[in-house]
Amino acid sequence: MKKKIIGSIIILFICISISLLLIKRNSKQEYTSNLSYIDTNIYIKIYSKDEAKAKSALEKVEALYQDYYELSDRYNHYEGKLNLYDILHNTSIEEYIEIDPKLYEMISYGMEWLEKSNGLLDIRIGNIIDIWKTYRDIGIGIPTIEELTVAKNNMVTDIVLKEGNLIKNNHPNLDLSLIVRGYATEKVGEYLESVGIDEYIINTDGNIKVGSHYNHSTYSIGIEDPNSSTGDIYKVVYGNHISVASSGGYNRYYEYNQKQYHYIIDPNTLFPSNHCKNVTVITNSSIVGDVLSTILFLLPIDEGKTLIEGMDFVEAIWYTNDNIEIKTDGFTRYEMR
Repeated sequence: MKKKIIGSIIILFICISISLLLIKRNSKQEYTSNLSYIDTNIYIKIYSKDEAKAKSALEKVEALYQDYYELSDRYNHYEGKLNLYDILHNTSIEEYIEIDPKLYEMISYGMEWLEKSNGLLDIRIGNIIDIWKTYRDIGIGIPTIEELTVAKNNMVTDIVLKEGNLIKNNHPNLDLSLIVRGYATEKVGEYLESVGIDEYIINTDGNIKVGSHYNHSTYSIGIEDPNSSTGDIYKVVYGNHISVASSGGYNRYYEYNQKQYHYIIDPNTLFPSNHCKNVTVITNSSIVGDVLSTILFLLPIDEGKTLIEGMDFVEAIWYTNDNIEIKTDGFTRYEMR
């Protein structure tokens, strides 16, 4: 009798073990990666039943971010790549030079938004950005309007792109820093979904893209308080298959004479914009969200609201210099779970 009981217990134990093994095999597991590219800390979380597939996907994701980082680097050359540094410094005598298709697409996209924004998002102001970077690296003083104006007058404005990934070889000093983070993140999301991984979170220092929720629920996404020095959240929004992109000067700046100077430069004034502390855009594209959040940060709030009123699937919230929230009419739907 005891043998039968013991045998039954062993069989039950084996059945439970097999069941647990099958459940584990058929359930999606969490896989994460922490990266640092594009002057950004990048956190990625994906869910998959296939460990080998998940790990391979994360390796590909890192390769994509590294590629976009190196292509958009204005200060270094990388063997086997013709990037922004090489466009400016190359010694070719050809009228046009061939560049990487990814870089060609980013420059083309930047030029499209140069026109759409009436010159407010201008990827051609690399020499102006360089002057501000010099002062920021030293941490002493600010540029004079005279030296910034000289830099603007010397700016190469004739950016010509031709089929075959060709760019006119007139040595433009291009800056894609306000585009590349959202651009690369959208491409990463597209890649993950193309290999069947549609449950993911991508966080690039507060700019967040999410896919389907891993537990058939809704993602909670925090918007950072621009007054906080410890990354506190002032607003939580909810959604799946959305991108939440913020622009503000509270994370990257230097101080001089008790005044902060951040990195988002208005191409009209040649100085950092100061219309608000932060603006956050919710849309279905990380590329569009990143670009629009920058443009809205560079515009007076009322003009920004007018700009996006006719756009589909775009909502925004501004955190003013007086610590007041201003939202588009449809923003509140993202505040409800």
